[in-house]
Amino acid sequence: MPSTPLSLSFDRRRALAALGGLALAPLALDAQAQAFRPGQPIKVLIGVPAGGTQDVLTRAIAQQVRDALGPLIIDNRAGAAGRIAAETVKTAAPDGHTLLLGTASMMTMFPSAYRSLSYDPIKDFVPIINAARFELALTVHKDVPANTLAEFIAWAKAQGDKLSFGSYGAGTPSHFLGEMLNRAAGLKMVHVPYRGSSPARQDLMGGTVPVYFDTVGGAQQMLPTGRAKVLATSGEKRSPLMPNLPCFVEAGYKDVVATAWFAYYAPLKTPQPVVDKLRAEFTRAVNAREVRQLLLQNGMYPIADGSEALLKTMREDTARWAGIMKAVNFQATD
Repeated sequence: MPSTPLSLSFDRRRALAALGGLALAPLALDAQAQAFRPGQPIKVLIGVPAGGTQDVLTRAIAQQVRDALGPLIIDNRAGAAGRIAAETVKTAAPDGHTLLLGTASMMTMFPSAYRSLSYDPIKDFVPIINAARFELALTVHKDVPANTLAEFIAWAKAQGDKLSFGSYGAGTPSHFLGEMLNRAAGLKMVHVPYRGSSPARQDLMGGTVPVYFDTVGGAQQMLPTGRAKVLATSGEKRSPLMPNLPCFVEAGYKDVVATAWFAYYAPLKTPQPVVDKLRAEFTRAVNAREVRQLLLQNGMYPIADGSEALLKTMREDTARWAGIMKAVNFQATD
C-alpha cells in the first residue's frame, strides 16, 4: 500500500520540523535578550532644559547602575513641553539603550490637552519604573501683602482679573493647580505659561509675575533668597518637606490637590528580559539610602513603583486630569 510510507514520511518530516522549531525558540529568546549591550551607554531623554530636578533624579540613578548597566547619559530635548523627547523615544531602537523620563504632564495630561498627540502614552511605550513623585506649592513675590493662604485669597479676590499667576508650562500640574484654586476660591487670576521652571522662578523673584505654582523642591530653593514666600502646598496632607505650611485641603479647598511624578519608559517592543533588567537595577537605585536622601532634599519622594502600579496611576491620573480640563474648557494650542 504505497500511501502508508508516504504518510509516515510526511508526518516524520513535520514532527522533525516542529522539534527543530522548539529547539530554536530559546535561541530566539536569547537573541532578543542580547539586544541590550551591557556596558554601552544608555541615553535618557528629558523634555526640559538642563539643570532641573529630572536631571538630579537621573544622575542619582546613574551613579547606582553604572556597574550593572553601563553609563546613563542625559539628553535634554527641551521643546514642545516634552513632546519632542517622547516622539524621539517612540521611534528609537527597542534595545534598552534609549529611554524616556516621562512626566505626569507628558503621560497623563497631554492626551486630553492636545487634539492630535503624536504618541500614545499607553500603547507606544513600555513602563519601567515610577521613580519619584512630588507636590507643588503656592509661591508669591516677597511684596505680595499676604503671609497666609487666607490673606492671599482675600487679596487675590480684590485684584480681580488684574492678577496673573505663572506656571512652568501650559497643560501641566502647575497650570491646573492655579486653575483649580481659581474655581475653588472664586478667583480670576490670569494664567501666564513659562517654558520651564527656571524662567518662572526668575520672574517671580524679580517681581515680573507675583504668583507662581512651583514644585515644593523649587519653592524651597527660592526661600533662602528672601525674594519669595510660600503659602500652601498641594498634597492631600501637609508636605513632610514643609510641615509648617497648610495644604489647600486642610484650608477647606478639598478639590485643590495636585501631585505629579517622574517615570522611566522604553520604546514599545523592547524585549522583556531587557525591561526586567532595567527595572531591577533602577528599583535598586531608587531604594538606595543615599538616593532617597538626595531626592528628599530636592523635594521628591522616592516610590519605585513597578509597571503595573505605574499603569494604574497613569489610567487614574489621565481620567482625573481629563475631567479638570473639561471643567475649565482647556485646549492646548501650541
